[in-house]
Parts: sequence; structure tokens; C-alpha cells
Amino acid sequence: MEPGHRRTMIARVAAGLGTLCGANALLAAITNDFVLGLKPHGWGIGGILLVLIGIFLLFDGIVSYGKLGRTVAPKH
Repeated sequence: MEPGHRRTMIARVAAGLGTLCGANALLAAITNDFVLGLKPHGWGIGGILLVLIGIFLLFDGIVSYGKLGRTVAPKH
């Protein structure tokens, strides 16, 4: 397995679940049906948190493997 592959997969799953939570919030708000236990506000906040976790994991993977470009010019 390549370095960072697990972290990238977890980030993608978190982003996908966050999107599903956001869609569920939209559906609950439109239909005014709160069968699943959370109101639209709760689903929306949960989706936002999952997406932020996914973004943080991707950014952490980029930084930890040094794939960001160097901004300091080498000294001669």
C-alpha cells in the first residue's frame, strides 16, 4: 500500500458521509419530517464537521509527505 493511501481513503469516506448528511438535512428541512431523530440543523452541522475532518486529513497528508512546493530558494 502506498504511503498515505489509508489517510486519503478515510478522508474521501468522511467527505462522502458529510455530503450524505448534508443531503439528509436538506431533505428533512424540505419535508419537515424528523423521523431519523435529528433536526436539519443537526444533520447540517454533522455534515460540515465530517467534511472538515476530510479536508484536514487530506491537507495533513500533503504536509506530512512533503508534497508542497518549497517557497524558499536554495542558497548558493
